Amino acid sequence: MKGYKQLFLAVLMASAGLTVGCSSTQEATTPVNDPFVKAQVKEGFIKGADVSTLKEMEDAGYVFKGLDGQPGDAMALLHEQGFNYIRLRIWVDPYDANGNTYGGGTNDLKTDLYLAQKIKDNGMKFLLDFHYSDFWTDPGKQFKPKAWADLNFEDLKKAVYEYSRDTIKSFGDAGLMPDMVQIGNELNGGMLWPDGKSWGQDGKEFDRLAELLKAGIQGVRDGGGTDVKIMLHLAEGPKKDTFKWWFDEITKREVPYDIIGMSMYTWWHGTIPQLKESMQFCADRYKKDIIVVESAYAYTLENLDGVENTFTANEEKVSGYAATPEGQAAYLRDLMEAISQVDRGTGLFYWEPAWKSAPGITWSTKAGMDYTDDHWKEGNSRENQALFDDNGQLLPSVKVFND
Repeated sequence: MKGYKQLFLAVLMASAGLTVGCSSTQEATTPVNDPFVKAQVKEGFIKGADVSTLKEMEDAGYVFKGLDGQPGDAMALLHEQGFNYIRLRIWVDPYDANGNTYGGGTNDLKTDLYLAQKIKDNGMKFLLDFHYSDFWTDPGKQFKPKAWADLNFEDLKKAVYEYSRDTIKSFGDAGLMPDMVQIGNELNGGMLWPDGKSWGQDGKEFDRLAELLKAGIQGVRDGGGTDVKIMLHLAEGPKKDTFKWWFDEITKREVPYDIIGMSMYTWWHGTIPQLKESMQFCADRYKKDIIVVESAYAYTLENLDGVENTFTANEEKVSGYAATPEGQAAYLRDLMEAISQVDRGTGLFYWEPAWKSAPGITWSTKAGMDYTDDHWKEGNSRENQALFDDNGQLLPSVKVFND
């Protein structure tokens, strides 16, 4: 009877998400309802992170901690949890005329060489994201670098080529060659406006955009990146029609590339099933590998600084996942598994898991106001979407990445 009673007790406790052992000294096993379990993905799946602001966080004296609460290097802590790839953005000249930084990570060549060395030291692969600008680019803004502002189109192509070539050569000379390169960032609207804008011009928009993309790609090749994988990246991953419009035009013009990159912020772009459908469509139509190169989710609705967060109760409601560590883990696990189920779905990059609030940490400094026309205020509107909590400690949601 004793055995039956113990079995009955075990069943009851399991239904409540608990465990029972055979002795008081036995360690508990993982509860059946544990939300922090790894995602089931295909072999070789990219588990990436964009940590472009990491040096700025380090310079601010921010202390990162592991799951055990012990201080550690953020990149090493992420690698220990299963991350195998790091993405860095790069800007041409993110300083004003007086040498003041625009903020947002100050990702010039010097900063990225420092971070790339940390990537290689931790045994991870490296994706370099060319913005071809002095500051942020996205579908709503693609500003030329200051130094290129008055160039005619032929000279602009030459500048793109030479900058791409020389930048890649600098990484190669340092023994830090990227494994993958983005030619432009969230290129829905094109790049280097107005010359490379993809709409609203004279009907030859994609002719010019294709030439600029080819110049950048050739620069990467001639700079020593002969084996580097080339990515072209759009926002709004779930919007299949956007990708068909853009990549059909690029394909007609024979732009050579290897990978389609997508951004996926479910509260802005659509649902995970819609993303999966869009990815499969692109895989079937263009025969390219596909990576969700930007995504994130909130672990709290609390705001730690003076800048309003981009993820609030409204975004939580739209998304359908709780803004808790458990909800963050569930979203990421569902997303990673959906990507992996697509025939050529090859990975995910989490956007800025280590970007928290600290003195001097901003989206844009006062020096950047004239350039970006943004309202400046010290703080970070995305700190509640990091993978580190308010005390700098890794959240248990990182376990979805763990091997």
